Amino acid sequence: MGRDTYPVAMTVRRVVVDHVLFVVADLVPSRRLYTAALAPLGYEELYVQEDCVSYGADGLDDFTICRGEPVTTAAHVAFDAADRGAVDAFFGAAMAHGATVRGEPGVWTQYSERYYAAFVNDLHGNNVEAVWHAAEPVTDAPRRPGVP
Repeated sequence: MGRDTYPVAMTVRRVVVDHVLFVVADLVPSRRLYTAALAPLGYEELYVQEDCVSYGADGLDDFTICRGEPVTTAAHVAFDAADRGAVDAFFGAAMAHGATVRGEPGVWTQYSERYYAAFVNDLHGNNVEAVWHAAEPVTDAPRRPGVP
């Protein structure tokens, strides 16, 4: 199956990875960043401990950050977004809370004409993405060729 021939029901698929954990140097600023950036995607803080915060939806913790060493660097994680607005809100919130730009919101044509995403670098240089798999090609958004 080619990149532009995803099934229409792209968001209905088998879970391949059950959860992800990033180790961070300072929990407070990382928590501010992730709590703000993940909220538009429907993720909330589910479990808060002295050295860890777990995020998820529907009571299932899918992503955790924990203070420790060595810190996670140069990793990539992509969060599913319900729509284009959620991707844009993720990007804005992440930027307002210390992330740096890796790839502004738009259609990433390297992947598909229906792949609307934004990419940021977190406080440790991890590539954090929000992606919406549109049912039809997105024609009214900036085109972003290449890989962020």
